[in-house]
Amino acid sequence: MVPFWMVTWCLCSLAPYAWGAQWSSLFNGENLDGWIKRGGNATYEVSEQTIIGTTRQGGANTFLCTDRDYGDFILELEYLVDPAMNSGIQIRSLSDPDYNRGVVHGYQVEIDPSKRAWSGGIYDESRRGWLFPLKDLPQAQAAFRQNQWNHYRVEAIGDSIRTWVNGVPAADLRDSLNVSGFIALQVHGTNREEPMQIKWRNIRIQDLGEHQWKPLFNGKDLSGWHTLPGGTWEVVDGTIQGTSPASEPRHGLLVSDQTYGDFTVRASFKVTRGDSGFYFRSEKSGDGVGVHGFQVEVDTSYETGGLYETGGRAWVIEHPADKKTPWYRKGEWNQLTVSAHGQRITVHINGHQTASLEKDPGRLAGHLALQLHGGQDMHVAYRDIEILAHP
Repeated sequence: MVPFWMVTWCLCSLAPYAWGAQWSSLFNGENLDGWIKRGGNATYEVSEQTIIGTTRQGGANTFLCTDRDYGDFILELEYLVDPAMNSGIQIRSLSDPDYNRGVVHGYQVEIDPSKRAWSGGIYDESRRGWLFPLKDLPQAQAAFRQNQWNHYRVEAIGDSIRTWVNGVPAADLRDSLNVSGFIALQVHGTNREEPMQIKWRNIRIQDLGEHQWKPLFNGKDLSGWHTLPGGTWEVVDGTIQGTSPASEPRHGLLVSDQTYGDFTVRASFKVTRGDSGFYFRSEKSGDGVGVHGFQVEVDTSYETGGLYETGGRAWVIEHPADKKTPWYRKGEWNQLTVSAHGQRITVHINGHQTASLEKDPGRLAGHLALQLHGGQDMHVAYRDIEILAHP
């Protein structure tokens, strides 16, 4: 009989190129070869083809990490967890000496046997906190089985991370802060004196290669881009510099030669004066605004990161201009990321999600473009414009 979770995945998965990949085991059933312990004082041992993690009072979170990194993959495993403890599965995680003295950080698929029931949600360990809690997904919350073996499936492909708990869809995240890293089994730190345990078994993976960031700007000239009248664009010291006087009524645009449908793009920007924007899925309009389409707001105010549709709905997601936010660094270099896949659009500024649309009715392809707003004294700079691509 085919397991229920396998049938469910066959119906739900959107990763067509994964079907031909081979499964390989991450755990040999005998010892911890291929794994590295990091962090706190919890212990890991092998018994009866399972990895057993045991808490010890005091200390930080402890991680049993793969000795190599993975980019795109499908991961499956089973676990049995003490109802009183917390745990998780790290994916695309890092331990860099320059980041908080080497603390393990990155995406964690939550194991949460508490009444909160967020097992299968995604937490950013030792960094941004919760990215995809399950508070509004009662079916996913009900999928975890207390005092039983539970099955997890995790798909990480490009900037898409999705999870299933016992065959039930749970998290569905678009986030590209890390596109590769190690996998780890977590034992959460505790002050409880009595030891608690979690067991893992049948840990296997399909390695699907790795998406990588590819440049859309060569840092030398404007090859691959063209201008529309209004303002001036030039390359200075490896950055694209845009300027325009307040006497110029037209929007100055630097437009990609190529059009893009589904994509994830990121760029660094710094606005010294005026109101700019990062267009996507746009088309040339032949009027004073140059193009019609979606624009991520880029300016000197905290409206930055909102979504505006020129030649259409105007503001779709607007942030108050005076809203103080810790994630936008006014007058400094910032990074924006736009993920547009089908009708789903997600925007991040410096790793913080600022806009999200699930079923947007707008156009599904078009040009990228950088904007100089007409009628304003403008100075904006862009660099490191890249697209996430699979080799």
